[in-house]
Amino acid sequence: MRKILYAVPILLMVGLTALFYVGLGKDPKLLPSALIGAPAPQFDLPALLVKDQAVSSASIEGRVVLMNFFASWCGPCRIEHPLLMNLAEAGEVPVYGINYKDTEVDAKRWLADFGDPFAEIGADLEGRTGIDWGVYGLPETFLVNQQGQIVYKHVGPLTSEVLHGEIMPLVRELNK
Repeated sequence: MRKILYAVPILLMVGLTALFYVGLGKDPKLLPSALIGAPAPQFDLPALLVKDQAVSSASIEGRVVLMNFFASWCGPCRIEHPLLMNLAEAGEVPVYGINYKDTEVDAKRWLADFGDPFAEIGADLEGRTGIDWGVYGLPETFLVNQQGQIVYKHVGPLTSEVLHGEIMPLVRELNK
């Protein structure tokens, strides 16, 4: 009986060590999304810049679009913003914005200061749409295909490598 009591802590330690080993082997930048391959969540938000207008799921139907969740209070959003401006200028894929848990005044000021790369911007004041889309933190970017399915998700600020090495090849493939 005594041998069993000594073995229990040793077995627990071996088990915990194995869990840590497996966990450390995973890339912390990769956050899986249950929505990949699933239909993009339905949304209907007031437009940020146009009074009495809505930005909804119907806005993105039937085409490949990039959905970007951002906010004026988000530091990393400033880092990726020049890439979004260049992407909008190139015109290969429309970029739609969801302003997440931000005030209208702050969001408008931010866009005036840094530019507006978005085809349309919805105001997600309470964060419900972000929750539906599985947003972990800002910025987050989703690629949606013509059938309305999420085919790619990027967490954190976009980089040139991610944009040109992963997202744009997918956009071109989807647009064939």
